[in-house]
Amino acid sequence: MENIKTTEEYTGRIKRILITEEELQTAIQKAGQQISAGYDGRPILLVSILKGAFVFMADLCRAITVPCEIAFMCAKSYYNNTVSCGQVQITMDLEQDISNYHVIIVEDIIDTGRTLHDVAGILRSRNPLSLQIVTLLDKPSRRKVDLTADLSLFTIPDLFVIGYGLDCGEYYRNLPYIAEYDDTAR
Repeated sequence: MENIKTTEEYTGRIKRILITEEELQTAIQKAGQQISAGYDGRPILLVSILKGAFVFMADLCRAITVPCEIAFMCAKSYYNNTVSCGQVQITMDLEQDISNYHVIIVEDIIDTGRTLHDVAGILRSRNPLSLQIVTLLDKPSRRKVDLTADLSLFTIPDLFVIGYGLDCGEYYRNLPYIAEYDDTAR
């Protein structure tokens, strides 16, 4: 994707809004209540996989009413590269020992599930008290591995989506809603 030069070009590539800001916030508040009820008095560590999940993580941690900590990881996968190694490389790892935490991976979208499957395996090998996955968006029709989130806020069809942390060429993360991207717009 080449650089977007004008606001008109930027907005012209937003095909349609799929999930409104209000729908997102309502679902996140409900998820925060569920997590709070399930983990009251237990040490929670929310782990966001950068970059896409940072907006969701920020709102979700504010919706959780019990004490929790946050941490960030960055993972790079090479599954679709011509020189595929079929592995996930952790480019930014957690700083703390997670063996005394109930770890909740906070993900923006589960598509094929390959990267998240491997990241979850890496975290499980570090012996957390428990490990769960919470995802904002789920595209089960695209799944290539056996992976199911413990909590999915929205299931979406096989569309390329942007907004609320999700990008196209690093643009659109700032949209307060989830939209379908129009790659035919010029």
